[in-house]
Amino acid sequence: MATRIATWNVNGVNPRIERLLAWLEATSPDVLCLQELKCTEEQFPGEALREAGYEAAVHADGRWNGVAILSRVGIEEPVTGLIGGPEFEDQHEPRAVSAVCAGVRVWSVYVPNGREVGHPHYAYKLRWLDALHKIAEQEAQGERPFAILGDFNIAPTDADVYDIAQFEGATHVTDAERARLAALREAGLDDVYPRALKYDVPFTYWDYRQLCFPKNRGMRIDLVYGNAPFRAAVTDAYVDREARKGKSPSDHAPVVVDLEL
Repeated sequence: MATRIATWNVNGVNPRIERLLAWLEATSPDVLCLQELKCTEEQFPGEALREAGYEAAVHADGRWNGVAILSRVGIEEPVTGLIGGPEFEDQHEPRAVSAVCAGVRVWSVYVPNGREVGHPHYAYKLRWLDALHKIAEQEAQGERPFAILGDFNIAPTDADVYDIAQFEGATHVTDAERARLAALREAGLDDVYPRALKYDVPFTYWDYRQLCFPKNRGMRIDLVYGNAPFRAAVTDAYVDREARKGKSPSDHAPVVVDLEL
């Protein structure tokens, strides 16, 4: 069965609902993981998405976080929140949601940014990734296809940023963050690397400032990490760079993965 699963940090689901609906119609994903909703669960545009054929599992509180899974192939066994995840400033932030869709266990994750090395948010980011690793250890080795998709706020290698010299001493590229990605690989997951449709590296994020998108000063931080059954089913993967163009886009582009399950 051909199945299309995608992930997209929309940077505000309500301001971009028309773009999102148009993209869903044009791209026809069976499952879409969303991050950075920036709305409460009550404000989530569920009715408009249901009219487009998608039900949703949503975890959001109205701040700058919020995640969701949209599916037109069913939502089973939903899990809200990162199991065993840490708090930040006495709150469990809404950064993870999971469900089984068409027989695939998917997690939509919005990994903490970290802000800057040495900041309490950076330590929180590392603890959050450690909790994610425990989930991967429990589920990645099974026979069911399993994937963690979303905005990891980590560039896996130096080649995944436009100029590594510009990131010296910054978050997103530190050894400690990349060690957490390596731990996911050791748990049985691996990076589903998308095709580069226009440039050598398929960046997924470009800052709004300083003409970063036209100059392709980007980063590859939106990732798909799948277990062996998931990766074996992959027939194609790409970054939809076109979705970053036009009026009022997100600063991220979707990552699309096609599978034959």
